[in-house]
Amino acid sequence: MKASQFLITTLKEAPADAEVASHQLMMRAGLIKKVGSGIYNYMPMGLRVIRKVEQIVREEMNAAGAVELSMPVIQPAELWQETGRFEAMGPELLRIKDRHDRDFVVQPTSEEVVTDIARQELKSYKQLPKNLYQIQTKFRDERRPRFGLMRGREFIMKDAYSFDRTMEDAKASYQKMTVAYRKIFDRFGLSYRAVAADSGAIGGDLSEEFQVIAATGEDAIVYSTGSDYAANMEKAEALQPLSRKASTSAELMEKIATPGNSTCEAVAAQLGLPLARTVKSLVLATDELAKDGSVVKSQVWLLLVRGDHSMNEVKVAKVEGLNNAFRFATEEEIKTCFGCRAGYLGPIGKPQELFYDEPPPADDSVLSVPPPRKRVRLVVDREVASMTDWICGANEAGYHLRGVNWGRDLPEPDVVADIRNVVAGDASPDGKGVLAIERGIEVGHVFYLGTKYSKAMDAKFLDIDGKPKLFEMGCYGIGITRLPAAAIEQNHDERGIIWPDAIAPFTLVICTIDYAKDAAVKATADGLYEALKARGVDVILDDRGERPGIMFAEWELIGVPHRAVISSRGLKEGTVEYQHRKETAATKIAVGELDAFLAERVK
Repeated sequence: MKASQFLITTLKEAPADAEVASHQLMMRAGLIKKVGSGIYNYMPMGLRVIRKVEQIVREEMNAAGAVELSMPVIQPAELWQETGRFEAMGPELLRIKDRHDRDFVVQPTSEEVVTDIARQELKSYKQLPKNLYQIQTKFRDERRPRFGLMRGREFIMKDAYSFDRTMEDAKASYQKMTVAYRKIFDRFGLSYRAVAADSGAIGGDLSEEFQVIAATGEDAIVYSTGSDYAANMEKAEALQPLSRKASTSAELMEKIATPGNSTCEAVAAQLGLPLARTVKSLVLATDELAKDGSVVKSQVWLLLVRGDHSMNEVKVAKVEGLNNAFRFATEEEIKTCFGCRAGYLGPIGKPQELFYDEPPPADDSVLSVPPPRKRVRLVVDREVASMTDWICGANEAGYHLRGVNWGRDLPEPDVVADIRNVVAGDASPDGKGVLAIERGIEVGHVFYLGTKYSKAMDAKFLDIDGKPKLFEMGCYGIGITRLPAAAIEQNHDERGIIWPDAIAPFTLVICTIDYAKDAAVKATADGLYEALKARGVDVILDDRGERPGIMFAEWELIGVPHRAVISSRGLKEGTVEYQHRKETAATKIAVGELDAFLAERVK
């Protein structure tokens, strides 16, 4: 391709709404153009990157035995209603109606449609295993689209779905996909980690994320300094600390005035004690709903977390009784249950009786009546359950309690769970080393689904014994259009993008000076261009006659990794200049040696 034939649309300045480096540089380099909120044109330069990402993904998926198909962007709501996701998925699922007032969705993913294909086409165990995949446009109606392709509304994703006879077979298919994913991400030339993850709304109980390492990443990645353990923040386990030891020097519990100090940080500063001695109180609520959606009754929960730790909502949702349906309690609920406002709450004090079961009635005649329910249920983080001499709110505005101890000042907690985010320095869950934390951008995710979708849609095949059996499923996604943005976040400098060779829009650019004026420059550039094309190098020849400084700056902004400069002055010396995008200075190469040199550098 010659630059005069191509469409190059670079900008000197990024739009004001472009916040992160990838968004700014993709706009400036002319890779994308905004059409609407979270919706972009993929311009020719950007589309070349996307097509290279797709090709690598397609090659490795095919090599792993997956079969490509294409499912519709617009899907009938009936399929989504079978699984309950039409109602449950929330406003991110774009629902539309056709001219006959029938409901449809714009697909964010395709579990329902692919399961419908399986129940129609895969009749026998002899047809299994199968892995079907597509590279297709998706749409999620993000509440706040931002960061360009990092969190847009329309995007391209590779989604694959495996169907197996048994759980063991399905997990083997899952492992096969994790191997394929590692090959894919290795070929991209990016630094990444595969981390254990929570399955979230997709479902299933085995899951890994593939995260591109970047300081600006939205996700926190937890890994061990002493092993290959890695997980995302939602999944990383905080181990049970060693049991607290009985101490003869434990403090006596003391009520302390803390006027105006309603945070753990302020109380710790007032007392001159470490923040780790404090315990924060978090109040949640769960609602029991009637069929019409109205609230029948609510249960209030008090969660205790060490003052320097933070609550992990994914872990909290796994506590029995909370189960993904909790919300933060209202001010009125807090005042009703605790008698004071947030900031001074704790598990002991005036409403102590709220946290523990009332004794059973003495009259045997009423034993059949259920005992009174706890008005407030208490959940204690593992770390807090091991603490001694800790500080918490006194359930009285302006006061806290110091020197609180389990067993002496309040009963041992009934529910102890891992409900916090890990921090750097925590022991690794595998017992090897300690945990460290870095930032990452999720670009791939693999799930073992089990029968979540096949059961909901009654998708069955005839097994060896001739009896119907539900498919065991897995699903596997890669963000095709998100990946270039993640690559830029990891690979850029003050001059622009630095693409890895595998996904660069062009691998090499031949920059010419006096192309139209100097026959020797034109002949040398054209000859090199044709030779490189014949060797399969993805090369572009800049024949536009731009001034050298402007031309070099533009290609550095675009991020083409290899550059050869052919000029009248250089040819008089018998040389051509070569420079890699990461290098700060050019290297002079003899014209006769250039082809062999580039053959080694540009593979």
